[in-house]
Amino acid sequence: MKPGKYRYVVATLLFLAGAINYMDRAALGVVAPILNDELHLAPAQMGFIFSAFFVGYSLFAFVGGQLADRYGPHRVFSFAMGGWSLICGLTATATGFFSLLFLRTLFGFGEGPMNATTNRTITNWFPREETATMIGFTFSGQTVGSAIAGPVVGLTAVALGWRTAFVVIAALGLVWLVAWAIFGTNRPAENRRVGAAERELIESSRRRTDHTQAKPHAPLKSFLLQPSTLAVAAGLFAANYMLYVFISWMPSYFTHGLHLSVQTMSLVSVIPWLCGGVGYFGSGIVADILFKRMSNKLLARKLTAIVPLALSGISVLSVGHAQSTPVIVALVALAVMFLSAACQACWATIHELIPADHVGGVGGFVHLIANTSGIVGPALMGMAVQYLGGYDSGFLLGAAIDLLGVLAMLFFITSQAGRRNPAFDSSQA
Repeated sequence: MKPGKYRYVVATLLFLAGAINYMDRAALGVVAPILNDELHLAPAQMGFIFSAFFVGYSLFAFVGGQLADRYGPHRVFSFAMGGWSLICGLTATATGFFSLLFLRTLFGFGEGPMNATTNRTITNWFPREETATMIGFTFSGQTVGSAIAGPVVGLTAVALGWRTAFVVIAALGLVWLVAWAIFGTNRPAENRRVGAAERELIESSRRRTDHTQAKPHAPLKSFLLQPSTLAVAAGLFAANYMLYVFISWMPSYFTHGLHLSVQTMSLVSVIPWLCGGVGYFGSGIVADILFKRMSNKLLARKLTAIVPLALSGISVLSVGHAQSTPVIVALVALAVMFLSAACQACWATIHELIPADHVGGVGGFVHLIANTSGIVGPALMGMAVQYLGGYDSGFLLGAAIDLLGVLAMLFFITSQAGRRNPAFDSSQA
């Protein structure tokens, strides 16, 4: 019997969740040029508000991943989406620096479980050979959300006010929550819409390729501080650093640095994030093709992380030296595309290093470390704009961080790291 394809319904829901997540997250950056004038916020203050989000986000990235392993990703996703959508709507009540700082921190707690829970859902729902493609597809929703945030949030804010824009996008999350309750489950075996052939396809692939299952169970903590895990975290930190800077500061950079109107910025900002979607999804397809053709599976995942991260650093460095607006926008778009590709590959690499039972917890830990880039990145860019003469010094720092991420993954993600853990058999890596 030919296997069904219901798992792609789940993938579509994850894609939409990522789009809503990043639309909600990018909304503050989009309305910042309007909100700054109304609430009288300085660039450095705005940088701290952007960074406050990542305090709660980083902590609950780890907590959410552990909860997804223990209680299942379906339940965790439900609470997370409901929580962050409510707080997104409450952002409309902000009256100044401190209230916005408080709400933004709470918002981070709600969104924290997103990526680790998505990765855990992919572990449960997809064959190993589709891992990178599905990570690329589902995570590309995040860049699509960032892309449509410009026109949806920006134009709504211009027409109806920035407070109304937050209420509108919060409602989208609640609509998704209903669909998730109806169509999603923790595992294919729990879903009456999944046929026996599709369940067997998924389960047999995981049994065939997950070499950790036959090994003695090891506690989560034994995987957290391995050099390979920390190297993946360093690579994801580097990729996230400039992505978070762009999410927070791209609208202000286009408006103040390139002197575009809010309306023009809302439309132009679509371009880099659509390219980011290409980076996520396109690189996932390429990564799985490489994964199937190479005998060294870990090296296949490693290459698809290192190469785009190196290219992103070159693109970011070039932004600070370009002169014309079209060239700058094109370079930012290339940087976002390569950064997104590197992120996808880092998440896929976790599947080759960690047993399935701990993918959520280790993914959450990696995400926690990586998301500290969101705490420091937007704040450092705000200080660069206010005290160091502009955006160029911030771009230089971003390129240097990309280089450090490349070196960490190049030298420390190795099969030898896996062999040191008795629960990991890296003979296929």
